[in-house]
Amino acid sequence: MPAKREQFIQTIRAQYLGEQMRRLREDRGLTLKYIAAHLGVEFSTLARYERAEWPFRRDHVIALLDVYGVYDELKRSQLIELSHSAWQINHWQPTASRYDSLLPTNGKGLLPIDPWWLQAKAEELCIYAPLLIPDVVQTRDYAEAIVRHTVADGRRADQIVARLIGRQQQLDDQPRTRLTILLEEQVLHRSVGGRAVLQQQLEFLTRTVERPHVDIRVLPDRTGWHPGLDGPFTICKPPRPYPPVALVDHLTGRLAVEATDADRYVEIFDKLKETALEPVRSVELMQEAADDLSGGSRTVGTARQEATA
Repeated sequence: MPAKREQFIQTIRAQYLGEQMRRLREDRGLTLKYIAAHLGVEFSTLARYERAEWPFRRDHVIALLDVYGVYDELKRSQLIELSHSAWQINHWQPTASRYDSLLPTNGKGLLPIDPWWLQAKAEELCIYAPLLIPDVVQTRDYAEAIVRHTVADGRRADQIVARLIGRQQQLDDQPRTRLTILLEEQVLHRSVGGRAVLQQQLEFLTRTVERPHVDIRVLPDRTGWHPGLDGPFTICKPPRPYPPVALVDHLTGRLAVEATDADRYVEIFDKLKETALEPVRSVELMQEAADDLSGGSRTVGTARQEATA
């Protein structure tokens, strides 16, 4: 544990643990005042634990799990382990597939930090996508084309696609999560699922950017070296005072990057945004790519009129 509580970084481990312990307390109808008295701590101390302003003490977690009647061995071990490592930054989650967190784990393995939980907490998601359209703005057909190449089990693939589309709705709930997405121009021409699927996806993007909380911009192919060439990433910006977290997917797992390392991703994203085309020109490129696939010649203005009709 850090020597000074004032220096504690509100890590995702601490945030997740605090939220889980608060839910356990509220589910049992117990007040902060009652539990604080049981632990022998100040009311404000327990509130800070739950808000992750201070890391939960391990002995307090063990005592509270008994009070809350949590006797499942796996659940207890997850929460107790989190109390032990709450001060640690950066979280590596090994996965067999990038979609593992969308479906139950059947009690196998300790995977308590869900990247979708992080995204749901965010006020804004900043996504750099050099390879594919991001999950949060994929059409069902586009998502299905990708998932079925990744997941062999047809029933499981159907469940994943349904969850992906459902997650999009959650991000669109009030208050809406702001989306700032930077696409490499090559993404507009990568034929995922075939010409018709890609055309539908691109037309969906031209309609999506009309929504006030969505900003999608394109980095043109003519751009030379830029700081995003190391690969895709997503920055989750939660409400203050919680710090941003960057999510980086790898072939065999996912890394949640925190503290000063996350700040570097924020700086890189801001530089990429400066390099990207303005929103209007970005929409034009998306519509031009869609028109090329259909052989049509609609203008962007016509597409917008159809989208708002």
